[in-house]
Amino acid sequence: MNQTLAIITFMTFSSALSVRAVDPVIPQIAGDFWVPPETAAMLAAAFISYGMVLPVLGPVADSVGKKRVMIGCLVVLTVASFLCAFATTFSQLFVLRVIAGAGCGGLFPLGMAMLSDLVPLAQRQVAIGRLLAGTITGNLMGSAAAGIVADFIHWRGVFLVLGVISLIALILAGVGLRGLPEAPRQPLNPRTVILRYRDIFKIPTARICYLTVLCEGIFVMGLFAYVAVLLLQAGEPRASIAGLVIGSFAVGGIVYSIGIGTLLRLLGQKRVMITGGLFMSFGIAMLAFTPPWQVQCAVVGVMGLGFYMLHASIQVFVTELAPATRSSAIAFHTFSIFIGQSVGTVAFGYGLTWLGSPPTLAICAIAIALTGIVSAQLLTRPKPA
Repeated sequence: MNQTLAIITFMTFSSALSVRAVDPVIPQIAGDFWVPPETAAMLAAAFISYGMVLPVLGPVADSVGKKRVMIGCLVVLTVASFLCAFATTFSQLFVLRVIAGAGCGGLFPLGMAMLSDLVPLAQRQVAIGRLLAGTITGNLMGSAAAGIVADFIHWRGVFLVLGVISLIALILAGVGLRGLPEAPRQPLNPRTVILRYRDIFKIPTARICYLTVLCEGIFVMGLFAYVAVLLLQAGEPRASIAGLVIGSFAVGGIVYSIGIGTLLRLLGQKRVMITGGLFMSFGIAMLAFTPPWQVQCAVVGVMGLGFYMLHASIQVFVTELAPATRSSAIAFHTFSIFIGQSVGTVAFGYGLTWLGSPPTLAICAIAIALTGIVSAQLLTRPKPA
């Protein structure tokens, strides 16, 4: 079981590297392709494909097997990553990032569904915590290392590194997951899939979970495409510094992974979720004052801790929504946050252009605090007898 967990974790790690790797090099890509930074920032929105494929990949994985779909996604991610390094126009790069996003889409949510099939509920939070730690580490290294590689080599070198790591994950998965038992297969046809999602959406907990992570995507994740741009406006042009600031979000996630047991004992589930929303609100509000990059690293780290306190709590609820069709339920959870991120990226661009950064960030700070408070109240209230 430990070997299986390690392989699945490395698969999700390889996909997580790609998610935030472009953010620190947005100004360099904009300069090379002669497009405005706001246009180059849409490369983050290109990863909307990560979420868009999930309502399809979830039912397919329930039907043909989670392992097969995850390996197929790794093939797509590997090829697209290598091709990104050789894109000759911004349009080509955008399309290839859409394809890479689709490849990434099947890895973490289906990995979480696979572990949920293999691990009993009493031990599941620990297993998911380890999987989450691998994903967080990928996000951390993806942004921080991308900035360093871009400063010392070129932004194209970032995609070559991503391709090599994805290829290693593909080889490990092909060898190490052979013979792994899987859950019973579900029928796959459009009517069955629609009825399956209808049944999931009838569950009040599902609607609360999906709406909460949608708000997380809009009010928190949409910000990261503009971190390098905001630093550049403040006089800090180094991509490596942007990578450090963005990467500190993942450091907060690692702190969460280490301390979640203690946090639950001290605060309980409800207060963990509320505190997570308040931590994110504090971090976003602090960024509105444009502090030095060292302070930004610290407050973005607090944001990361708060994000995973709320988000990982939601994930535990999601794994038990529909055990027989777990891939579909978890896939729509991840679909929701990536739709939110893509909407948030566009909304932040308009907000920064027409309102300026302080009002835009203030709105987001208030909204995410309310999200944490309301979702905690609804999800942890006592069930009626």
